[in-house]
Amino acid sequence: MNKSIEMPKFELIYVIVNHGKGSKVLRKAKECGITSGTVFLGRGTVNNAFLEFLSLYDVRKEIIIMGADTRTADSAVEALSQKFGFDKPNHGIAFTVSANNITGSTTYQSKESEKKEGVINPMYQLIITIVNKGKAEEVIDAATAAGSKGGTILNARGSGIHETSKVFNMEIEPEKETVLILCKADTTKGIVESIYKNLELDKSGNGIIFVQDVNSAYGIYE
Repeated sequence: MNKSIEMPKFELIYVIVNHGKGSKVLRKAKECGITSGTVFLGRGTVNNAFLEFLSLYDVRKEIIIMGADTRTADSAVEALSQKFGFDKPNHGIAFTVSANNITGSTTYQSKESEKKEGVINPMYQLIITIVNKGKAEEVIDAATAAGSKGGTILNARGSGIHETSKVFNMEIEPEKETVLILCKADTTKGIVESIYKNLELDKSGNGIIFVQDVNSAYGIYE
């Protein structure tokens, strides 16, 4: 028997394209009602046919993250896919994940939830791992050993209470690397366990890992 479940009203949109296309993605997204977004620089690590948009090893990428209400996000992602040819290999990828609310220059607050019949099991999930600089390739290796086809690496920096060191009595925040891995939901558990074990994430300061369900995705090839 199907039960009515509450669906998130807001979504984060992730778009991964080759270097130099981020601004074009933002302009098209604005036409679709997306008010703003952030572009990150990263590099791809896939060298096989699963995600052909990353078919060249270590290619520079731009990762665009935007937020919008569910209806706007859904129509925007479809429009972006058509505009940039995500249905073709090596053109890019776009997917959405749920968000409870979005706060910034504009604040979106959900006053009522959309409802949809039945329980939805995601086909894909996003694994996000944050580790110290130089460890991202180890994350990719551990994930690959468990069935992952690759990922995208972003540079970042830590800001936790225990995440600083001193040089000449000055506190320095260590650089971090963030690894985004998009995978089939039935492979997530094995990939996460492999990363957790090999990177020893049970030890303080070694990193964190979390998983998000993907609501819709464009540009994935197997």
